[in-house]
Amino acid sequence: MDALEAIQTRRSVRKYEKKEINDEIVEKLLSAAMSAPSAVNQQSWEFIVIKDREMLDAIPTFSPFARMAAHAPLGILICGDTRNLIAPGFWVQDCSAATQNLLIAAHALGLGAVWTGVYPMDPMDRRVIGFTKHCQLPEGVVPLAFVAVGYPAETPPKQNRFDPRRIHTNVW
Repeated sequence: MDALEAIQTRRSVRKYEKKEINDEIVEKLLSAAMSAPSAVNQQSWEFIVIKDREMLDAIPTFSPFARMAAHAPLGILICGDTRNLIAPGFWVQDCSAATQNLLIAAHALGLGAVWTGVYPMDPMDRRVIGFTKHCQLPEGVVPLAFVAVGYPAETPPKQNRFDPRRIHTNVW
């Protein structure tokens, strides 16, 4: 699958087959994520790979939009390490780019995945607190996104989201 096809056919997948994902594929996903651009190459991302069934089953109790974690063989928590940033305001963009790369790589490898948001405007949000406790994150490491991953048990239809009305040249 070429890059444009992967980007344009990737869809959020929330239903998975009961099939494990091997470590080689997990490494490919994380390698793609870490190939994302980052501000001044600070690479502020950290990844928690969650394969433990009990841990995955517990995620919906504090992250209600991640209900599919209870049926996924794999979850990846993308975090920003804010402790020693060169460009402090850009860790969210760095981690978001890594998350998008992970999603595209998953699709290109025949997997299904869905991005669930964690980091909100309010750092006391129950999702942030829940993932911080659940994954024993150190102070200064902030969970940004949780991605459930598995072999797809559904195939959402391709959507063409191109909208020329949203394009402005030079000025609004």
